[in-house]
Amino acid sequence: MKSKKVQKIEIKQSDLHPHIKSRMGQRGISLSEIEKTINEGKDSGDAKEGTFGKVFVFQYNNYWEGNFFQEKEVSVYYKLKNDSLVLLTTKARYGKDFFKERQK
Repeated sequence: MKSKKVQKIEIKQSDLHPHIKSRMGQRGISLSEIEKTINEGKDSGDAKEGTFGKVFVFQYNNYWEGNFFQEKEVSVYYKLKNDSLVLLTTKARYGKDFFKERQK
């Protein structure tokens, strides 16, 4: 049996709609975090029909808006249209114990 090689999705700045760029800046999300979330994240479980959602928890251990946080949870929502990935939006939550929360 041959194993299928899973193609890693790469996103360029030119792939980003101005809405996504704005949300990334407001929410402290980098392009590399979006790629990692899409490629390695778990299904978000809250995406609407016809839309995909992925979520990934990053170790953060840094400050965001004056508060220290251990983790950052990034969610990315997208559609597939004509074999192309169309990013819809991205969200971030800052906190701790997101791994434990997801296991409940």
